Amino acid sequence: MNQNQQKVQNPETQVPKTPQMNDRDFVNDMLTTEKYMTTSYTMALHEASHQALYQDLLSIFNETQDAQRELYNLMFKKGWYHVDAEAQQKLQQSYQQFQGYSSQFPYGNGQMQ
Repeated sequence: MNQNQQKVQNPETQVPKTPQMNDRDFVNDMLTTEKYMTTSYTMALHEASHQALYQDLLSIFNETQDAQRELYNLMFKKGWYHVDAEAQQKLQQSYQQFQGYSSQFPYGNGQMQ
């Protein structure tokens, strides 16, 4: 990792360092489970052949996704989850790369007509 790379995170809420699971461990376990469930529901949505089943799965997926986001926000707020800040030059390179792809879209510039 680049030494100049910065982390985006809040101050960490301290938890006891013991062999037993602490609050951070429990929330992290729930977040991991919710991520797995949203991925699984996505696959089920892709393969649902009955419209009523699809709607039920979509409703459950949305609830699961919302729960996942709330857990992520909680972990981020408590400083238990961080993201790496990317260098501006890398962001610009990615932007230019994907701008080039837009000329390949069948409707031009990515706009549907």
